[in-house]
Amino acid sequence: MDAAVIRAPRIVTTARLLLRRPEAADAEAIFSRYSSDAHVTRYVGWPAHRTVADTRAFLAFSDDQWDTWPAGPYLACSRADGTVLGSTGLMFETLQTAMTGYVLATDAWGRGYATEALEAMIAVARNTGVHRLYALCHAEHRASAHVLEKCGFVLEGRRRAHAEFPNLPSGETQDVNCYARTLENAGGTAVAKCS
Repeated sequence: MDAAVIRAPRIVTTARLLLRRPEAADAEAIFSRYSSDAHVTRYVGWPAHRTVADTRAFLAFSDDQWDTWPAGPYLACSRADGTVLGSTGLMFETLQTAMTGYVLATDAWGRGYATEALEAMIAVARNTGVHRLYALCHAEHRASAHVLEKCGFVLEGRRRAHAEFPNLPSGETQDVNCYARTLENAGGTAVAKCS
């Protein structure tokens, strides 16, 4: 990677979250807390983990993303007690365009953690030079869409029959909504704030 690339911090803190680069030792916690839960993974774009080996494959993917790009996946942990709550992160297409998302264990739902994690990812993206940050959201996943809208993402459109979600009935392509946000002052130190 070019020396001019701005690397993201491995650890980001918010009021209630510690977001950090996942490590091999996190496999069991990720698996048991969220990646194997059918309720949690219903609308995600990756297959629910059936074994800890699947989680280890995710961790290898995470390492590759962090080695190749300015950032990658972050684990979302409670600052109060270190409990793994879920994950978020950035997936780069180019140095100026990245996708984000979030997934939380069911006991972390409805507590504002997704908004807090997304605020942090907006700031990380901006500070690493991303100009366009986007997210794809299953058309029926209103809670996730609400978080994106609250954080200033604009619905660009619906992609009809865009993808087969691996944790929904096989053979059925699903509609997704594409939300995006342009980041002003990319490469600066401004902090994103959701309303």
